[in-house]
Amino acid sequence: MATSWKKSLGNIRSAVGNAMGGLRGGSNLASWVVAGTLAYFLWIKPSQELKREQEERAAIAAASDRYRYVEKVKPVPDLQETGLIYGNKTKSSNNNNTEK
Repeated sequence: MATSWKKSLGNIRSAVGNAMGGLRGGSNLASWVVAGTLAYFLWIKPSQELKREQEERAAIAAASDRYRYVEKVKPVPDLQETGLIYGNKTKSSNNNNTEK
């Protein structure tokens, strides 16, 4: 009974090892590193660069659009200058020179 589960575990381990390339130890790890590096530089990095370029082009196109919506807020007038609030109004430099 004990040998049957050991044998089945060995078969599973062998199948997994064969599925991963049939290499053991450091050479297996090195082959996975090489495969991962190639996959990164051949598929992942170019797709990221393409996405970044498309975003940059979209940003430039949005910035150069003459008819884009720009929110403009009117400045709030000084209430003392307009006379809505009474009190000490700011005196201009001409008024200060004439009064002695």
